[in-house]
Amino acid sequence: MKKTAQLRRLLQSPTLEFLMEAHNGLSARIVEEAGFKGIWGSGLSISASQAVRDNNELSWTEVLDIVEFMSDATTIPILLDGDTGYGNFNNMRRLVKKLEERNVAGVCIEDKLFPKTNSFLRSTQQPLADMEEFCGKIKAGKDSQGDDDFCVVARVEAFIAGWGLQEALKRASAYQEAGADAILIHSKLSKPDEILAFMKQWGNRCPVVIVPTKYYTTPSQVFRDHGISVVIWANHMMRSAVTAMQKTASKVHDAESLLEVEDKVASLVEVFRLQRDEELQEAEKIYLREKEHERIHAIILAASRGSELREMTRDIPKSMIKVNGKTLLEKMLGMLQDRGIRDISVIRGYKKEAIQFPNVTYFDNDKYENTNELSSLLLAKNKIEGTCIVSYGDIIYRKHVLGNLLDEESDIVIVVDALTERRQILRKSDFVHCSRPYTRSYDEEAAYLKQVRFLEILNGEKFDGEWIGLMKTTARGSEAVRAALEKLSQKSEFCRLNMSDLLNELLATGVQIRVLYIEGHWLDVDTLEDIGKTTAYSS
Repeated sequence: MKKTAQLRRLLQSPTLEFLMEAHNGLSARIVEEAGFKGIWGSGLSISASQAVRDNNELSWTEVLDIVEFMSDATTIPILLDGDTGYGNFNNMRRLVKKLEERNVAGVCIEDKLFPKTNSFLRSTQQPLADMEEFCGKIKAGKDSQGDDDFCVVARVEAFIAGWGLQEALKRASAYQEAGADAILIHSKLSKPDEILAFMKQWGNRCPVVIVPTKYYTTPSQVFRDHGISVVIWANHMMRSAVTAMQKTASKVHDAESLLEVEDKVASLVEVFRLQRDEELQEAEKIYLREKEHERIHAIILAASRGSELREMTRDIPKSMIKVNGKTLLEKMLGMLQDRGIRDISVIRGYKKEAIQFPNVTYFDNDKYENTNELSSLLLAKNKIEGTCIVSYGDIIYRKHVLGNLLDEESDIVIVVDALTERRQILRKSDFVHCSRPYTRSYDEEAAYLKQVRFLEILNGEKFDGEWIGLMKTTARGSEAVRAALEKLSQKSEFCRLNMSDLLNELLATGVQIRVLYIEGHWLDVDTLEDIGKTTAYSS
């Protein structure tokens, strides 16, 4: 259905309908994705997005440029806040034609003088337009439209200017007779009293639109009960964006770092999705010679129960424990997918039926009770090719850790936490010795793994860090890992071997393993105490 017909249907709907404000292409697309059937192209919000006042400081052609992006970005209709029509009847005629060219479904004009002032600023000092002159503007707009379904909504500002109910009714009647498709009746009160008084006398003459910015506590059922056609949520996309940007700017300024905001803002992948990058990729396949892109694989080891967590893992494996509303595995899958990694394999074992995510390849280690990590990894040996991420399934980490790992170019890279002193209790883990300790210097020489020991940390024994269970390989590194895994699989004790044995086997054959040091920013969830520490990983 064409956009103009969609808007007309909304205005004439027998049930209450809603429009949400947008002020640029991105916010318009978000409004549509949220499920709204139509968009309010707010004059206040469009002006504010350019940091100018809502006093016609933004020219009408500049508004058209912005609303064109909004129209191109969406499939639902836009009702543009056209202020006073940007001039007299002649300006109105030109405005309607230009809006139709941009596939905008309708325009709302208000009966004030050009240049206008926002209705909530010094409202009683705002003179209203001559009623007859405004009727002529409505007629000019209707006579100029090429599409019969294009809508002109007349906004009555009598309540805003303090002129009372009778003046509002008189003007609304005149505007309807002039050809307006709907009446927008506006009020600045914190209660809907003026609106409801108007509706009681207005009847069903034509659709009525309201903007409950000031009387927002009124339940929508009240509007339904009084026969209102459309509610406009007029500026909250812009206002919520202001709040979010202020918080982000302040945090980055004070911290001189992005570390505390990166996990709390939309990922670049989400931005690219909203920009519909996938459509461009599909178009490139048609119009450009397809390029060879290296595919990144990921393997997650998630076969264990996690018996240390007792009752929490009675019916689910450890990787399916929820922290901050999402399971460990769900968080990991989301982080990988945010980086464009789609070829993901999960090794299941204990309560494997509990792990069911779409677009994931599964390998089942049904002997999980009597085998260790390498037995699980062997099942997905053929997935260890090209660039590959191998990860434990019970860890949680900040997204920059994965980003930094992917940026490393060495054939095999492991992530090592230099803060071993954070271990307050004895527990087994992969503690490492490296070619040099962590020094916090950005111009230091590369660090390489010398040895991994899977043990309980011992009093007085010095280590350079703890391998967190996250590794990346290139094509050459993947080949070396497969060879080492195949060799170890021939040993009689293979079922008892873990990832540290694989790393040590690689070292024994002369393979270099690069170390990427971090300082915390991760957690392995082994105990109830660990779960209590996960609030820093809410994304």
